Amino acid sequence: MAESNSSFTIASKLRDYMMLIKVSLSFLVVFSAVVSYLLAPKVVEYHWGMIVLLFLAGLMITGSANAVNQVTEKDTDALMKRTAKRPVAEGRMSVTEGWAFAAISGILGVLILAVFFNLLSAVIAAISWFVYAFMYTPLKKVNSVAVLVGAIPGALPCLIGWTAGQDELSAGGWILFAIQFFWQFPHFWAIAWIAHKDYTNAGFKLMPSVEGPTKYSAIQTIIYSLALAPIGVLPYLEGMSGITSFWIVLAANGFMIWQCIRLYREMNVQAARRVMFGSYFYLAVVLLALLADKS
Repeated sequence: MAESNSSFTIASKLRDYMMLIKVSLSFLVVFSAVVSYLLAPKVVEYHWGMIVLLFLAGLMITGSANAVNQVTEKDTDALMKRTAKRPVAEGRMSVTEGWAFAAISGILGVLILAVFFNLLSAVIAAISWFVYAFMYTPLKKVNSVAVLVGAIPGALPCLIGWTAGQDELSAGGWILFAIQFFWQFPHFWAIAWIAHKDYTNAGFKLMPSVEGPTKYSAIQTIIYSLALAPIGVLPYLEGMSGITSFWIVLAANGFMIWQCIRLYREMNVQAARRVMFGSYFYLAVVLLALLADKS
């Protein structure tokens, strides 16, 4: 019985840490960093040890930033249905433990980048961590400009991965950064649309319109999805990828624009959910297409 209880405690603690780092979100962030690393021209062979190290470093740094987010927002998390079960918000994990995890994992992640890759990628990662944890997080209750600020660390994993492989900030990295930067606006506003009541109750101001899910907000998703279209052709023009991925990215952009137009026409949660899931599909397809067709 004691052994069973011990196993249950360990499993519960692991689940809490997975919630603390927002494992699904962290995986998406790290995925974009790894693909960007593999897209760097200097990376001509797949060294799985280096890929695993980059994945681990990215998971530690992203998990650290998410832990800071949950520690500092524990009271507002407790007010929202979708976040009330988080470990710090519900009291299953202490604030001290959350801070300790954030500090240790963040430092280790940055050190892995500095030692095994280069100092530039480590510095960018540290900047990304700081902007997310200490600029974006407190701004969410002040003004919707928080979404713009948050899009910077949300897109910096592409630059981190690129510089880890290329040892420099160059056009390819900035193109990948731009794709992920503009992608975040329709993606995040769709999430904010779905969870608008929860966010409002917690005091978050995240929609482009102060009235919340309005035609104006829907138009903003269309504008940013349209901005993705010309940016999406840049990898081909820069010589990062071939003509096959050019057409795939173009089709993915058309799909994204159409989902945002449907949101404008239908103005409901179901349409916002299609934008949200469609954006996940878009990012995965675009990054994998570019990688598969790397020049």
